[in-house]
Amino acid sequence: MTIKKILFGFAAALLLLTAIVLFRTWQFKPAAITPIPAANIAVNSQQIAEHLSQAVQFKTISKEYRSDIDYQQFSAFISWLEQTYPDVHQQLELKKFNDYTLLFHWRGSEANKKAILLSAHYDVVPVIAGTESLWSHPPFAGTIDSEHVWGRGTLDDKGSAITLMEALTHLLAKDYRPHRDIYIALTHDEEIGSKYGAAAIADYFADAAIALEWSLDEGSFVLDGMIPGVEPKVASINVTEKGYLTLELIAHSKGGHSSMPPSETAVSILAQAIVNLKNAPVPGGLEGISAQIYDKMARHMPFSSRMLFANKWLFGSLIENKMSEMNSANAMLRTTTAPTMLSGSEKSNVLPIEAKAKVNFRIHPRDSVESIIAYVNAVIDDPRIEIGIVEQFEPSPVSSSESPAFKLLANAAQSIHGDLVVVPGLTVGGTDSRRYQQVADDSYRFLPMTLTSQELTGFHGTNEKISIENLTKAVQFYSYLIKQSDQNL
Repeated sequence: MTIKKILFGFAAALLLLTAIVLFRTWQFKPAAITPIPAANIAVNSQQIAEHLSQAVQFKTISKEYRSDIDYQQFSAFISWLEQTYPDVHQQLELKKFNDYTLLFHWRGSEANKKAILLSAHYDVVPVIAGTESLWSHPPFAGTIDSEHVWGRGTLDDKGSAITLMEALTHLLAKDYRPHRDIYIALTHDEEIGSKYGAAAIADYFADAAIALEWSLDEGSFVLDGMIPGVEPKVASINVTEKGYLTLELIAHSKGGHSSMPPSETAVSILAQAIVNLKNAPVPGGLEGISAQIYDKMARHMPFSSRMLFANKWLFGSLIENKMSEMNSANAMLRTTTAPTMLSGSEKSNVLPIEAKAKVNFRIHPRDSVESIIAYVNAVIDDPRIEIGIVEQFEPSPVSSSESPAFKLLANAAQSIHGDLVVVPGLTVGGTDSRRYQQVADDSYRFLPMTLTSQELTGFHGTNEKISIENLTKAVQFYSYLIKQSDQNL
């Protein structure tokens, strides 16, 4: 074969490859967004803001040790709820679990229809001691300015708890009565694992043989400008959440005086194990739920990015390498590894007898607790490291993104927030939903509020706030959702 023929064959192959890539990119375009009529729901925005402001002033702070929690604040908040939302308390049935978690039951007219559950938590994380002066307004003052309500819990998650109660009050005032049973949960210990709140509710449903068609809890939002290359707003309705595993690594040695250290100490043995884990991330990739998410979003990206995602068979490694460099995208691809706590000697000149580290893994739905422990053992590969489980739970099952419930949530989001790109999503943290999955056909995680990356920093951070517009739209969303859920029986 002559060089000319070889070059001709190469050029033809390259031309064919280019044509295939371009054709697949042309096909990889967004589906037409079906316009959803805007919901016309009149609510009192200022009253909603004032009620959230009052709610923030109750310091319902969850702490690591229950003995350190001021439960008088929780009791006071519950009393305030009863005074502020008398119609809800008078017309809905109320059960309490472990004194502080509330479950309202709005009994429907058709007992044979499956119920739904809307959930929020009203406990909040502490403000880091010494950072109070960094807040623009005191974190528990509930300050209202022309656009926002400020304070701990406005986003996570008193904002949704209050807007749920406002939506119920709005519907009751309109003499609305549902066809199916509707449950509304306000839990008190989500920030410390939901052991006495959502877990107790799930047990109650299981014991009473109450089957839920679906549940809705906190999760993601309507994301504004937060997805690189995607111009439209994105409503991420999360269909699963990561599992959780904390391992304790312990290295042992003889100890002794720091003036005569051996070649290896407990600290150096432990440090090498941690470095090994850092240098060998758990394998990930664009598959399963991760592929679903980006298949939807990438269609709205510029041509060059669409070309990559439309041809993952060719550019898959490049995509995954670039995504791995971004913290938020990397968390969507794989189980993440995070060393979080270290301890050794209690004195600087004493070699420790043992050194300890705690490493936290957020488990992707493709993995399991068992597979991650096996992976850690293989990566560390050192019999001198003792590995123990501190805390664990498996990833949540992946709920359907094709169900009537998902479509209902998508329509509700679009009716209130306008044209949106709606995608199934993955919650990288933990929510009460993992407790409800045992009694619900599907569990979804979504807050009907529009956030920018700057606003997102308020979660568990400084200057947490929520816009009054978001509060208004959340009440409208929940009101619309409850009424429309009756149309999907």
